[in-house]
Amino acid sequence: MEIRIVADEEQRGEVVADLVEQMLREAGSAPVTLGLATGSSPLPAYTELIRRHRENGLSFAPVNAVLLDEYVGLPAEHEQSYHRFIRDSFTAHIDIDDRAVLSPNGCAADPDAEALAYDRRIREGGGVDLQILGIGSNGHIAFNEPGSSLASRTRVVSLTRSTISDNARFFDSAQSVPQRAISQGLGTIGEARRIVLTASGEAKAEAIAQMAEGPVSARWPATTLQFHPDVTVVIDEAAASRLELDDYSRLHREPGTAGAGADHTAR
Repeated sequence: MEIRIVADEEQRGEVVADLVEQMLREAGSAPVTLGLATGSSPLPAYTELIRRHRENGLSFAPVNAVLLDEYVGLPAEHEQSYHRFIRDSFTAHIDIDDRAVLSPNGCAADPDAEALAYDRRIREGGGVDLQILGIGSNGHIAFNEPGSSLASRTRVVSLTRSTISDNARFFDSAQSVPQRAISQGLGTIGEARRIVLTASGEAKAEAIAQMAEGPVSARWPATTLQFHPDVTVVIDEAAASRLELDDYSRLHREPGTAGAGADHTAR
């Protein structure tokens, strides 16, 4: 697991965007699958990727995208559905075919069958080449709450009180937040060829420390990423504040330059 500690939100977005752009340029015209997270953590990266598309001609035409999760009971057009979120915040602003952006159907008559079908679609599509992740304050990734099996597949999950509270800011009240979601499982996520997790703020510091330095445990679901061979974590100083090891890289901008500058290791 490689951890990169950055100075601010702008640089956090730039570093994640660099990794996505590298994948796209290495693939050339070959199709690739990008796993997309929702929520506030990846927004700086999406903003930067939109800028690169508009100003630098970065193309997403060969890309297929898959979402991590969707609320059960929210139609695709609902303003808080993840189907709509990812379009409003990212994919509607780049040159990806909207039909290539896949997400679970939160209004499926049989959510359990929909979860199984979604997992199968990801696998039959060749899997995810690069998965963007956020992390919850309780260590969840996607909607894999504490206690989730580390080998879990895409399924219907019940949300914990802490996750409902975290997401209440996007709804009228905590009572308006759906209680269940269809979520890729930890086993499904772990099959992505590369994973980029990004987070900011003191509220995520304990989860980051447990993920990187704690024992692998269902108590902190993100710790399963310790088993993955290619994980990059991009976080700010606040999110890194509870890390104890001293060999994580800090990225600093050199005076008068844009984007990520020199890579210094110190703590």
